[in-house]
Amino acid sequence: MHHRATATTPSRRTLLTVTAAAAAAAVTGAATPAGAASDERRLERLISRMSLEEKVGQLFVMRVYGHSATDPDQADVDANLKEIGVRTAAELIARYHVGGIIYFSWAHNTRDPHQIADLSNGIQRAALDRAVPVPLLISIDQEHGIVARIGEPATLMPGAMALGAGGSRSDARRAAHLAGTELAAMGIRQNYAPVADVNVNPANPVIGVRSFGADPRAVAGMVAAQVSGYQRAGVAATSKHFPGHGDTSVDSHYGLPTITHTREQWRTLDAPPFRAAIAAGIDSIMTAHIVVPALDPAEDPATLSRPILTGILREQLGYDGVVVTDSLGMEGVRTKYGDDRVPVLALKAGCDQLLNPPKLSVAWNAVLAAVRSGEISEARIDESIRRILRLKAKLGLFHEPYVTHDAVDRTVGTRPHLATADRIAERTTTLLLNEGGLLPLDSARRPNLLVVGADAASPSGTTGPPTATLAGALAELGFTTTVLPTGTAPTTAKIDEAVAAAAGKDAVVVGTYNVTATSSQRTLVSRLAATGVPVVTVAIRNPYDIARLTGQRATLATYSWTDVELRAAARVIAGRARPEGRLPVPVQRADDPTQVLHPVGYGLTYD
Repeated sequence: MHHRATATTPSRRTLLTVTAAAAAAAVTGAATPAGAASDERRLERLISRMSLEEKVGQLFVMRVYGHSATDPDQADVDANLKEIGVRTAAELIARYHVGGIIYFSWAHNTRDPHQIADLSNGIQRAALDRAVPVPLLISIDQEHGIVARIGEPATLMPGAMALGAGGSRSDARRAAHLAGTELAAMGIRQNYAPVADVNVNPANPVIGVRSFGADPRAVAGMVAAQVSGYQRAGVAATSKHFPGHGDTSVDSHYGLPTITHTREQWRTLDAPPFRAAIAAGIDSIMTAHIVVPALDPAEDPATLSRPILTGILREQLGYDGVVVTDSLGMEGVRTKYGDDRVPVLALKAGCDQLLNPPKLSVAWNAVLAAVRSGEISEARIDESIRRILRLKAKLGLFHEPYVTHDAVDRTVGTRPHLATADRIAERTTTLLLNEGGLLPLDSARRPNLLVVGADAASPSGTTGPPTATLAGALAELGFTTTVLPTGTAPTTAKIDEAVAAAAGKDAVVVGTYNVTATSSQRTLVSRLAATGVPVVTVAIRNPYDIARLTGQRATLATYSWTDVELRAAARVIAGRARPEGRLPVPVQRADDPTQVLHPVGYGLTYD
């Protein structure tokens, strides 16, 4: 049940009265040097009132289960007790004084926009109810494309590689600005986006379409544009994963990847997007759990590497904003050291925010002990706290920490936002093959379509599944559609069923998903093509699929299977939109990966 915001949200006047003790810390972002000095004095007074425990807490950004800060479902209470030793978000803040909370859909934080706003307000109320009231920085992984925690009715924009295919910095900026205004309306003020990794390895299992592409200069332009868009909307952008996670074949969630780039290769390939982000005034940068021997011969993960984070990021690149670790629960950062050493080593390396440790009590107590023993000085902790508090002040959180349902209704998932997402998506759809001018399909001449293919799990709470979304969009455009999901690994029986279903159809649309050398999706496409019915393949994730498929007459790449991308692909198939996308990564030949099948910039149009 939703209460109106007026009933649950204190007025600004009440807030400022309640937090009179914190008012001294309110930093208004005054432009004058005298104003800036006065703001710094307020921050210093606030820091001086904090206990060591409160200071250590400010460094942590933690997950917490539940849709409410004070009254989560019993299953979420149980999960919190098991993993964190507290019942609710409010108890988490009271016990550990955390400086931030990260939202996840699997933690049941993101049911719907009004609930998210109420959760954010409940978290801020709990934080401002403390003896030293400091607002929290609420964060999320809302990259769009295949990584998003908030789905419909919020607006979902095309992901990074799709925007890279569109090639428009203004579209990238607009997508981030609209996405940012929606996040801010729900009380989320730090987004772990945009990805600044340059995806030069087609086998990369963890980045792939989360990257804008393979050209460092193009990626740098897109990153800078999105930083500008998010931060103009009042949301701290976070470029990741420093020093660059693009050339790896290991997923750092499950192992510790090694990047073999030389220092010169790093400088020309991986560094440009991070330099561009810093030049654009980025508020935060996230570390990578990767080993780069050329940058740190000790072969520590970058998250724990002082030569990389302090030597390169701070000193060489001149970055003085917030550095946040990637999740400390990931295997990549836990490979060499225990969970008690990881947060301490991260701080010593130069990190400010410690994200999502597997066991908060272990990590929090380890940092506390390191300061008490003198391993880390309190002055070093204060340095990170200043950065964190300056960012909270810049975002206006001391002055205006609460959000309203009215602002959510005016901002989140509005018709103009959804229409903008549709237009941007159309400009990203890439036509890679069109034999005999098969596309666009005319619903009068070829009315009966069979839609088959992979129904990968929804990446972001979109309606899905992909085959149904594609078929539904084509039906709205005047086609008669039959849907037959065949999966990511179709069986012989399922392929036979699809071949039988193709009889009498005017065309078959096949959604392909990460086709490998041994994938039975290849058999599906070639068997369907052998029927003589024209086959259109739609690569719904990686554009590399085309190199392993034979027999189809047309191929599109959408770079994601979110609804906004699939509906755009349907409009391109039907000729309601023209394909304008260009490959932002090269596609190598399957039989000889040293040869390029389609280069960066390749893409067909309709005559």
